[in-house]
Amino acid sequence: MQLPQAFVEKYTGLLGEEAPAFFHELTTGKPLKAYRVNPLKPEYEAMLAKYGLAEKTPAPFGEHSWLGPVSGRSLLHQAGYIYSQEPSAMIVGQVAAARPGEKVLDLCAAPGGKSTQLAVQLKNQGLLVSNEIFGKRAKILAENLERWGAANTIVTNHAPAELVPHFSGFFDRIVVDAPCSGEGMFRKDPVALTEWQPETADLCAARQKEILTAAVRMLADEGELIYSTCTFAPEENEAIISWLVENYPLTIEPLTIAGTASGRPEWGSVPGLEGTVRLWPHKGQGEGHFAAKLKFHGENPAVKTPKKKNTKGLPKDIQKLWEAFRKDFPAPNSAGHPQLFGDYIWWVPEAAPDLAGIRVLRSGVQMATVKKNRLEPAYNLALAADPTAFSDHRLSITLDDWQKYVAGETFHKAGNKGWVLLTVDAVPVGFGKQVQGVVKNFFPKGLRFTP
Repeated sequence: MQLPQAFVEKYTGLLGEEAPAFFHELTTGKPLKAYRVNPLKPEYEAMLAKYGLAEKTPAPFGEHSWLGPVSGRSLLHQAGYIYSQEPSAMIVGQVAAARPGEKVLDLCAAPGGKSTQLAVQLKNQGLLVSNEIFGKRAKILAENLERWGAANTIVTNHAPAELVPHFSGFFDRIVVDAPCSGEGMFRKDPVALTEWQPETADLCAARQKEILTAAVRMLADEGELIYSTCTFAPEENEAIISWLVENYPLTIEPLTIAGTASGRPEWGSVPGLEGTVRLWPHKGQGEGHFAAKLKFHGENPAVKTPKKKNTKGLPKDIQKLWEAFRKDFPAPNSAGHPQLFGDYIWWVPEAAPDLAGIRVLRSGVQMATVKKNRLEPAYNLALAADPTAFSDHRLSITLDDWQKYVAGETFHKAGNKGWVLLTVDAVPVGFGKQVQGVVKNFFPKGLRFTP
């Protein structure tokens, strides 16, 4: 790897005697691969052991995480039991440390690594809003959270400032893993290296301030703001934290995390920057990262919800279908209520505010599609399901059957149960319709693949 000369000169000046070791590791070191596992899933420990993904070397900065590669075409990946993630990126979730029952916003959430961590921490209690400004990336985010089986999660597609009128003073915890110059990803992402210019850090810092201005306005009193980047640039790290403390009623919450280095007070202008953390490739495992936690000591005006008709029920004709449907296909074990959006019934998190005027890609768990005089179970429900609750509508299939299923093929299985939750061992993978010994395929066409 050939580093830009201006980059070399900048960090030679900043790091002094450390610079040779830094440049050596950045240009010759190999990125680590890692994955996290999903304790929200049924019998996850036994399934990981059965499919050879347990008892590996733990990854350094994330709970339920291991070093090593995983296949995106494997059973456990498709079913949301594992998520591939660069190990240093896991530190954001560790710093966030969300608590069950909280209202949490992941403001720059795609592709979903942080949100899946937060969902595990919340244990399907409270509310997680995962937002992404770019439509294509928001779609990927929604798919990853669907696979993860997160039942208390809403996915939105907005610029941060557009969310403020709907969520002013609302969140207990906001995560901003900010778009940045990506210096920490140089050895992993050649695009970040080729796009770097001497002015890149300042341009990114200006954008980060816009995002954070919106984020602060959505914090509840004593709420926490978690800020992170994957860059080394002081302009985007210590200088941004200094700007936040100088302009808002925020204080730095000191972090102590094994395997990290302290932030550099000399690169900022406020006390307490040594309580932020940095990951350097020459000092530990993983790529470059920065993280900080701040507490908000202010009061933002709460959003006044307009009076409107109760939307928590269903139309009478669909309510009858729903009552019959949920006897056989129960809702996830998460506080919520059914709500009709177009032709789909969603299990909307109880803690969700009025969603009118918000571009929402996912509103909790999609339960069913409304057809003429019937409801059909949705793929999302299968991935959020407790299979033990589907005893009369569950069908155990083999790994060979699963390979046909995700490729869009039908397969033979004796019986005539109708709609069934398909499981491989304890792993729910989707719904099929068993008719006279043939399982008709309802795996979503846009997700099909050949294992």
